[in-house]
Amino acid sequence: MCARKALLLVDVQNDFCPNGALAVPEGDSIISILNQYIQKFSQNSFPVFASRDWHPVTTHHFKEFGGSWPAHCVENTRGAAFHPSLDLPENIIVFSKGMREGQDGYSAFEGVDDQGICLFDLLKQQDVEEIFIGGLATDYCVKASCLDAVKQGLKVYLLIDGIKGVNIHPDDSKEAIDEMVDRGVELLCFEECVFS
Repeated sequence: MCARKALLLVDVQNDFCPNGALAVPEGDSIISILNQYIQKFSQNSFPVFASRDWHPVTTHHFKEFGGSWPAHCVENTRGAAFHPSLDLPENIIVFSKGMREGQDGYSAFEGVDDQGICLFDLLKQQDVEEIFIGGLATDYCVKASCLDAVKQGLKVYLLIDGIKGVNIHPDDSKEAIDEMVDRGVELLCFEECVFS
């Protein structure tokens, strides 16, 4: 019997796409391939999860209050909404993170669903052993989510064609990917994503 799998989409939100408050260069260019992953996992009856930044108006995460970043993904704003081209299934399970005033919320594993259940607990409930991760941004929330998934004992696949990085420094994404691989994350593209 094959291991139970799940797809995790990290922060594919308007503010992280072109014209957003904290745009990842070409961040929306991965949406088409992510939609293909969504379809593949849904067709195989594997769960699909999506994380989102869901920050309060006032948080130490923002520059205005001593943090590193411009205000972005403020709860209940258009910027915090998932990109309209992302074809989320009806049974999508959404995890919100960065909701507390002092919480950065980089990793999807810091988030909770609308019942207050954390991602790892829900994965455990559904007997998920392998998680496939794509989204934004490679060098921040995707990296943090992958590394936390490894710490939780999951087999982790990084969807290399379904990620984009901020790259404040030119090699940030490459270095992030190298670190993930060093920790045991496997790289995968859509053509290699075959379920037996």
